[in-house]
Amino acid sequence: MAKAVAVLALLLLAAAMGGAGVASAQQCNAGELAVCAPAIIGGAAPTAPCCASLRSQEPCFCQYAHNPAYGRYINSPAARAALTSCGITIPSC
Repeated sequence: MAKAVAVLALLLLAAAMGGAGVASAQQCNAGELAVCAPAIIGGAAPTAPCCASLRSQEPCFCQYAHNPAYGRYINSPAARAALTSCGITIPSC
């Protein structure tokens, strides 16, 4: 679990640093989802800060889901459960 969290954190950091050219008007920043690592990776209940980050990055979910670096995390059952717990509609990409 700790290794998976570390891997996700590194991937999100890399995406945040390298994603500047991909950012659009909604400011996609996958690094903001690091607060959700326990929910996305481990299936923990999402925290209020996690839900806030998910809401702020909602327009970017399909972009993240199609990115090979972290798409498997975004498309995971745990990530879908986190979205549902936060009252966010699961996007169909």
